[in-house]
Amino acid sequence: MLARVRRALKGSPWSREEIQEFIEQSETDLDAEEKSMLSGVLEVSETQVRDVMVPRSHMVVIDIDEEFDDILKTIVQSGHSRFPVIGEDRDEVLGVLLAKDLLRYFGSEEADDVPLQKLLRPVSVIPESKRLNALLKEFRDSHNHMAIVVDEYGGVSGLLTIEDVLEEIVGEIDDEHDREEVAFIRPEGERNGKPSYSVRALTRIEDFNEFFECELGDEEYDTIGGLVMHELGRLPRRGEMVQFGGFRFSVTKADKRRIDSLQVQRSA
Repeated sequence: MLARVRRALKGSPWSREEIQEFIEQSETDLDAEEKSMLSGVLEVSETQVRDVMVPRSHMVVIDIDEEFDDILKTIVQSGHSRFPVIGEDRDEVLGVLLAKDLLRYFGSEEADDVPLQKLLRPVSVIPESKRLNALLKEFRDSHNHMAIVVDEYGGVSGLLTIEDVLEEIVGEIDDEHDREEVAFIRPEGERNGKPSYSVRALTRIEDFNEFFECELGDEEYDTIGGLVMHELGRLPRRGEMVQFGGFRFSVTKADKRRIDSLQVQRSA
């Protein structure tokens, strides 16, 4: 370690791996959170969009032909501030709707005739292979906070927000909507003909069992997120799925440190 420090002081550059190792092993005044953030800064330049994006199946979208009341319901239930607006299907993203642009019509006589097409903001389209550091610069330069991710054939594979990128550096960012959902199970309607639920990973297994009237084991793990990681054998990425105990668990939000939320459906 000292040899590398002396080499750096003489002007010889360190490799990325050496810097990472120095951060992890150095005995400095840096606490664990600060070291984690420094490591996150290094990792964003090596991380691709596909590794952290919200997958297509979990995107909350608005149809261009939806009625005002239905759009309002989507906004309230999701708690998001930005929404991709689609045409015939999810591969046709017409633009991005900001909730604040629509909500100014709430309670007015114009609500039923909102010119949704005129409210759309330009959509930023990026490839799955784009690096997060390049995307962060693009977000900063364009003032966009959301990008649609496409695969090599031009089909929509997911989306990414500036918050998602920043969370790779600083860890999970809990907003007001997040705090309301901590350790909470929330119905999402139906997906593929089955009831679907949004479940925070911090939900205690005993609470999960009570809600779903099931008997998942809680001898070794306290939370449903811990049980999912145990079943998979590692920290899963967003969009990954695992089935056990009569349920299908899909990861909807996670970073390099933990799972935050899951989509849950009965598998039988």
